[in-house]
Amino acid sequence: MELIDDEGRLFGRVNVIDALVVLLIAAVVVAGAAFVLTDDPAPPPETDTTYATLDVGTVSPYVVDAIEEGDTYDSDSTSTLRITDVHLTPQDGQTRVVLRVALEGERNEQGSLTYAGAPPRLGRTLDITTDRYQVNGQIRDVGDSDALATEQQRVLLSSQVDAGTAQAVTPGDEIRLSDRTVARINNVTTYTTNRSTQRQLFVEATLAGHRQQDRLRFGGSPVRRGQSVTLPTNEYTLDARIEQVSHDIDMDATTTRTVTLRMEEVREDFADAIEPGMVEQTGDTTVARVTGVETEPSLIITTGENGSVNVVDHPVNREVTITADLQLREMPSGLAFKGDQIRQGSTVALDLGTVTVEATVVTVGR
Repeated sequence: MELIDDEGRLFGRVNVIDALVVLLIAAVVVAGAAFVLTDDPAPPPETDTTYATLDVGTVSPYVVDAIEEGDTYDSDSTSTLRITDVHLTPQDGQTRVVLRVALEGERNEQGSLTYAGAPPRLGRTLDITTDRYQVNGQIRDVGDSDALATEQQRVLLSSQVDAGTAQAVTPGDEIRLSDRTVARINNVTTYTTNRSTQRQLFVEATLAGHRQQDRLRFGGSPVRRGQSVTLPTNEYTLDARIEQVSHDIDMDATTTRTVTLRMEEVREDFADAIEPGMVEQTGDTTVARVTGVETEPSLIITTGENGSVNVVDHPVNREVTITADLQLREMPSGLAFKGDQIRQGSTVALDLGTVTVEATVVTVGR
């Protein structure tokens, strides 16, 4: 039997055209069924980005040198961390590192971003691992900005240092960590002390701090009066105390007061060496000028041969009363002379060139 006869029928029974139509209809039905019965592909998960502040703590300098803006770390296939800002401050001989990072991750069912399986909660510790270093830090803040909230703050510092360090501290000195300027020395005033090898420094400096919970911080501590700061350079390390925090610090804001000083049991030759007109100077500035000196013998009590008690002059010791004009500085705690608070009963030292006087304050004029 022929496959297709003269009338175009398949096996002499079915018209070929009719058969093709039937096959076409069947194919359409099968394809439609497959389309209807096949599950829709799941939509890709939604992702989001937020920014967080990481307090990494103190880190060795060689690690700090490797940390840069733009460094990235993939915690998993859906979570990426990227460093967007770096803030450095000196602390305890090392460097304190605070980072601003971008966190990219998927949204959970509540619509919140998750990073490495959990929301970026305050206090959570995040790891950062690159080809060059590995650190971790705690989340201190979460927000929309890719930059840390930093601020340049002027402060007045005081410190007692050795004479060599005092000479090295110079206006214009920059404190740099990993090629970043973190503080600058603007002005310096140096005073002598009652120890020949020690100097009292007043330093007006600018600190590059960062704000955390609305408080400016430097070296891990709040920038406030009484707080200690460390400023290291290649030539010296200045450990100082913050005396004043203000954007308007005047190193020349001093007042001159007449002060009465008293010395007891002083050898006669030493007492005779103190004269009116003697001065103590810091650079070209006179910080003390002796205007008057009164000397009288010290008194001693003796017992006579008959048992009587007598008050007589000491043969060599003298009581010395000095009147001097002192340059004082208004400090939050009160008036200070060369960094030390001055009041009745306190002790001051005057370096008068040929003689150094250490005396007790009797009165401070108004």
